[in-house]
Amino acid sequence: MIRRRRDPLRHAPAALVVCLLASAGNAAAQPPVLPAAQPAPVDPKTPKFAFGSKEEAAELTKAAEVEWKLGAQGSFILSTGNSRTTNFGAGLSASRKANRNKFSLDAGAAYARSRIFLAVDENANGTIEQSEVSRPSQTTTRSWMVKGRYDRYLTDADAVYGAAGLLADEPAGKELVGNGQVGYSRQVYADSVHQVMAEAGYDLTYEDQVVGSGVSIHSARVFAGYTAKVSEDTGIDAAVEALSNVNSLDGPTEEVEAFSDNRVNGKLGLTTKLFQNISFRFGFEARYDNAPAARPPFSIPYAEGYVPLVDELDTRTEATLIVNFL
Repeated sequence: MIRRRRDPLRHAPAALVVCLLASAGNAAAQPPVLPAAQPAPVDPKTPKFAFGSKEEAAELTKAAEVEWKLGAQGSFILSTGNSRTTNFGAGLSASRKANRNKFSLDAGAAYARSRIFLAVDENANGTIEQSEVSRPSQTTTRSWMVKGRYDRYLTDADAVYGAAGLLADEPAGKELVGNGQVGYSRQVYADSVHQVMAEAGYDLTYEDQVVGSGVSIHSARVFAGYTAKVSEDTGIDAAVEALSNVNSLDGPTEEVEAFSDNRVNGKLGLTTKLFQNISFRFGFEARYDNAPAARPPFSIPYAEGYVPLVDELDTRTEATLIVNFL
């Protein structure tokens, strides 16, 4: 077995509408809801960044009727000829508010496949012949997620939460991931423009990896979120979530000690209302895992003792149109 290189950071705490989608990095958590903007798009890759504000808690207390919200977004791109790609993305977000209780549900999926020209000088004569050119097909993105969350407001600024979800991301080495969270949420600061939220709690994740056996990860979780109203129709948001394992676990190449599997998920976005029920969002997301899974194998197996790992950092940049139905 090959011993993996030690990471110097490993001990650090840690409705359909047309949408334009541009991804950077390895396409595989969603942003907080802005106080005066439409819901942000669902991302099937990482844990949902959701929290409730002090003003929302007050509204829940005063609400005489149940309030429902529903929004969706989606895209499909197919190109043929010289460029042969298939891209699909969809997301759904729903919530129910009543008194001091809030339930939310988010789901999403993403798929991308491409066929590119590949030339291999098999006879090593320094030139490419007709028989040495192929066009293999490869899936670059195949992921989905569904997550539910419940918030119970104790005061206008304090709440307890519970969340559970499922996701899969095969190119990132994860066949199926089950996740559960519980914790405490507090609005730290709020005025007419700015809002700062903080959460602390426990996270349990079970990963059924493409290569190797499944692992259970018990983690301490901390979260910070910030939103700001630029105008009546435009807002910005930022969020960061850090998870650090409190148990040791078996990694692809060696045992991972406690507090050595550190995951950080961050988001930054701008959302602006175009029409009454239609909004535009531009966002950037980064996901870091310093103890990643093994890279899925090709049609030809890896050499004995060779266990490559997936990249530690994934990023995603997107521009999206959002429609709200309720």
